[in-house]
Amino acid sequence: MWRYEARVGYECTQAREFVKLTKTGQPFVVSIYENGYLCTLKRIVNVKIKEVVSALERFAPLPLQADFDNAGLQVGLTEAEVSGALLCLDVTEQIVDEAVRLGCNLIVSHHPLIFRKLSCVCGADYVQRTVIKAIKNDVVIVSMHTNMDSAWGGVNCKIAEKMGLENLRFFGKQREVPVPGDDDRDRSVIVRGGDGVIGEFAKPMAADDFVTMLKRVFDVECLMANQLLRREIRKVAICGGAGSFLLGEAIGEGADAFVTGEMGYHDYFGHEQQIQIAVMGHYQSEQYTNEVFRDIVQNACPGVSCHMAKTNTNPIIYL
Repeated sequence: MWRYEARVGYECTQAREFVKLTKTGQPFVVSIYENGYLCTLKRIVNVKIKEVVSALERFAPLPLQADFDNAGLQVGLTEAEVSGALLCLDVTEQIVDEAVRLGCNLIVSHHPLIFRKLSCVCGADYVQRTVIKAIKNDVVIVSMHTNMDSAWGGVNCKIAEKMGLENLRFFGKQREVPVPGDDDRDRSVIVRGGDGVIGEFAKPMAADDFVTMLKRVFDVECLMANQLLRREIRKVAICGGAGSFLLGEAIGEGADAFVTGEMGYHDYFGHEQQIQIAVMGHYQSEQYTNEVFRDIVQNACPGVSCHMAKTNTNPIIYL
């Protein structure tokens, strides 16, 4: 399947592009200026699902994932041509329905659908029902979880980017893994990973302004925090999702604030005026992961149409 429908004169209004068929039946994209002059003529390349999966795994190699994780291919066969990719945080039955409506035969999620061992696939819970629905509709599911958290340019770096932090670097446990390169000689390259990311604001800000900024950028009405710092905040440590295990590391790095998605009640004690803790919710902290997926896929496989999931999969409601 191609990025655009192979119909003569089919207009893509956003890109001002038309799909034409040559005499040989090969699809091409013809881009035009508003004044009608020819801009570009390029062949649309068919892309297999396995090529998209490979691009994701080159960016965030599976060996970067935590020992408890189950990132990677979850459901389906990858030899088929990709008709479109639906990008999401979690995979549910509703997400598969959305993929089918959009004509996508690939779902790229952050959280693995199959996290624990399945003893059967008989529709007993939402995981099994989702697997069955995906298989029935020939939808492939791949998940990039803690490997994408750890990868440079991944989830934590995206959070830092949204906050406007500079001079980013890893903190916490760091590792390097060799992966095959994507050039003609298939040379191995080293990909670095780290549990968290730390960075700085160009100008420090007061703690109440910091909290206000987080609520605005991540669209949360409230967040959980300890006592507001009386000093300004410049250096910020980040761990998307459940990050309480990195609080001590953040303090050791001299961070003024620690931003994460989940922390336990007792983790807040004893840090008053030591570090500003800001917890925004697991889903909220990782909501921009789809942008990371989109950039990876479109850079490596520009012929693939990517769709951001509209279905809200956050299981937590705020009353």
